[in-house]
Amino acid sequence: MSNSSGDGYTYEQAEDDIEILQRVAGETVEAIKNAEDERVIEFLIKKKELDIHHDGERGLGQVRRAVLESEIASDELKRIVSLRGDDTPTDVLVPRDVYQNAMVALEAGKPVVLYGPTGTGKTTFAKQLARETGIGYTLNTATPSWTPSDIIGGISPDYTGDSLSYRTKLGCVSEAVQRAREFDVKYGVILDEITRADISKIFGPLYTAIENPHQTIFETDDGNTIELDERVNIICTMNMSDRTVNELDNAITRRFAMIELDEYEEDKRRQLFKSWIDSHVSEQTDLDDDSILHLFERDYQGINYGNESTSQGPIMRFGPMHYRDVAVFLGVACREGGQYEYEQTDAVGQAFRTYIVPRLLNSAAFPQVERIAEHYRSLNGEFEEFDLSPAAELAERELEQERRQMGSYE
Repeated sequence: MSNSSGDGYTYEQAEDDIEILQRVAGETVEAIKNAEDERVIEFLIKKKELDIHHDGERGLGQVRRAVLESEIASDELKRIVSLRGDDTPTDVLVPRDVYQNAMVALEAGKPVVLYGPTGTGKTTFAKQLARETGIGYTLNTATPSWTPSDIIGGISPDYTGDSLSYRTKLGCVSEAVQRAREFDVKYGVILDEITRADISKIFGPLYTAIENPHQTIFETDDGNTIELDERVNIICTMNMSDRTVNELDNAITRRFAMIELDEYEEDKRRQLFKSWIDSHVSEQTDLDDDSILHLFERDYQGINYGNESTSQGPIMRFGPMHYRDVAVFLGVACREGGQYEYEQTDAVGQAFRTYIVPRLLNSAAFPQVERIAEHYRSLNGEFEEFDLSPAAELAERELEQERRQMGSYE
């Protein structure tokens, strides 16, 4: 399929050569490199999906690399190959002001921290931001053992060969800079759940680089220097159950845009609940969709807003994303051949016992544990069609243990 005319590789040639292109990855790479116009690459990638054919469902193979290196491929095409296999929802359901503030901060070149209660969709929104503002991203979840080298890079041992040697290793931010430079594109790096690590410790060199973007933060083995790049968007997430904003080092609140993600509008929250029920519960189980939706709403409202009839206030802030796990559990447990195929009403209580109550108890103080136990006793009485006693009993056992520890068990 050589192009002897010396002109660019045409759309018509791609159509004629498609069987060869499907067999030989190298020929596909040459077709992309020599494409006459973007239509050729669109045909190969959007219509024939030759990047999946040769490179697999995900990952940076030779075909995708050729698209990213192409000077005529649009950002849309580069985004397609960069995000292959990424199942992040496209619908952005966070409050409009949250979305706008985060986008403005990134457009202004400011790194972002998304903070709020557990289960509010911070990681999902971080990925949506990264997808919308760049052609690709990496997701990195913090651990207690993180050091500055995990962020900007450092020296690591190399055990290959006969003797121990050392080599430089890029951190997640410097790796994103290198990717942005290599392909001349906007790129995102997500640092997820950063409160798991010592923020002041791991971000020290990054703070300096943010203050002075031209300062070298890392140098590779081959002598290339890494500086922060305006094409790289840094997006962090943190659970406020781990730490309040007031307890954070002032250094991060001065250098990052702090975007709170807490409450969803009621219609969007219901949209989330309904989408999970439609996807996992409706077709797989005999459970009533409306009853499950009502249970999700009642549980969420009781935890986040309290009980109007008793004038009790909220128990704690608790995000809606936790209920997706409940829906998935029910779909798997109650399907044909599932563990709860013939005990579907029992599965509901077991799902709440497995995914909701432990997460509430994990960060609850004693008064909250009392309220959680009371809440699930009440729900179990209200929803006679489901057996929610497993959830209530787990909360009761935790309450009894708390009482014993306090010396007030009766």
